[in-house]
Amino acid sequence: MSEHPDPHHDLEEHRRLLDEWLEVRRQIAALEATSAALLSERAIIHDDDVAESPYHRDAIYRSMVAEYSAAGHVSKGSIEFAFADAHALNAYFPAVREAFERGSITAAHVREIARAGALVSEAVRNERVDAATLALYETAILVVAEEDTPARTRAHARQVAAALVGESIQDRHARAADERCVRVRSLDDGLALLTAVLPEELAVAIQDRLTQMARQITRTRADRDPVLDPAEPDSDDLIRPEDIPLDDPSFAIFGESDTFTTDPLAGHTDPLDAPAHSDAVEHIPADSRTMDQIRADLFIDLLLAADPGEAHGSGLDNIQARIQVTVAATALAGIDDRIAELDGHGPLHPDVARELAGRNTGWSRLFLDAEGMIIETDTYTPTEGMRRFLRARDQHCRFPGCRMPVHRCEIDHNHDHAKGGKTRVDNLSHFCTGHHALKHPDVDDRHRWSARARPDGTIAWTSPLGNVYQDRQPRRVMFV
Repeated sequence: MSEHPDPHHDLEEHRRLLDEWLEVRRQIAALEATSAALLSERAIIHDDDVAESPYHRDAIYRSMVAEYSAAGHVSKGSIEFAFADAHALNAYFPAVREAFERGSITAAHVREIARAGALVSEAVRNERVDAATLALYETAILVVAEEDTPARTRAHARQVAAALVGESIQDRHARAADERCVRVRSLDDGLALLTAVLPEELAVAIQDRLTQMARQITRTRADRDPVLDPAEPDSDDLIRPEDIPLDDPSFAIFGESDTFTTDPLAGHTDPLDAPAHSDAVEHIPADSRTMDQIRADLFIDLLLAADPGEAHGSGLDNIQARIQVTVAATALAGIDDRIAELDGHGPLHPDVARELAGRNTGWSRLFLDAEGMIIETDTYTPTEGMRRFLRARDQHCRFPGCRMPVHRCEIDHNHDHAKGGKTRVDNLSHFCTGHHALKHPDVDDRHRWSARARPDGTIAWTSPLGNVYQDRQPRRVMFV
């Protein structure tokens, strides 16, 4: 038996695995096409419902999106994109749909083609170009899409779309500027991805300024002055030259202008026996941050501490960045290191939570015993104590899968107050604007959702189809 494997056999195995992987990828794409077709069918029913009840257009759409989002455990934004892509395939791009069904392009390709193609389809609807332009667009794009990546397809599709509708570079830049936005997405280990979509020249300028500032810090960080104890000594505690006896064995070395220092070699006949350092000297750790780390720190400092420019108006002067942190009392007191929560985003290191608590005087402690907590009021509006409790309990919107932080949500009665629902903490929950609207009393019953709180704190949502989706209560906490 040979000690070395047959190289031809290895090549055949490599080819087999690659071919099978490609086939599975093709099948996945074909199934994604089937999924898009089902969404397209649902969108047609949606259009019929809207035609029948145009007054409830928004409610009908929100209800449909919420149903698919909750059933599929997919975010609201992803479902909205999926419906938009499915509509574009069915209404404007039959050739792209056929390629998708064959599995020769992926869902990512379809998304880029549909986004860029919106410019062409809009021009056709406005009769700026002939309807045949859509077929030309598809043909030109599929040549690239079936042979290249979604990223390259995106760049090619945008160029082709702009050329077909006669859009100039200036028009494209003006249109793209309308898409500027800032988004945040939680990552692992207490980090988050902050994405800013900006005009290119401004983004480059921001990066350049951060780089210049970072370089200045790296050039001058060796020149930092010692940071002394903020508790300055009283004048009576200061040591002056006349306070040092001339016969003191720990004699001082005097310099100009009455300056002096104690001799570190005093009392040691052999310099080699002298201590390497004195415990009285405070040593400042070297700044070992990388350029990327310094840029990130500067970015944080500028955004959270700098004043807005006059161009944005004086109305922004008093606006401060706001986050909500939930932490157990024992962790805040340093008794244990239970993980805190950056509400709406994810876990937060207890050391960070304690530091934030020390900088903020607005933290309130909630006592959860029966005598110290108001759990009900006769008025429609909950008390401030109840609001604090609800913020700590909910942390985010209580629709399944929604992570909108509570400070951007509304407190609402699960059982409508107008229909006898009481203002109790077990009948109140935080809902974001979009999900709150799903259960408005003025929404037609065919499209209206309902929410009920269960004894364990779970919110059970019932959809117009009769399906029940549950949002379990976040972990119980003591502080907000």
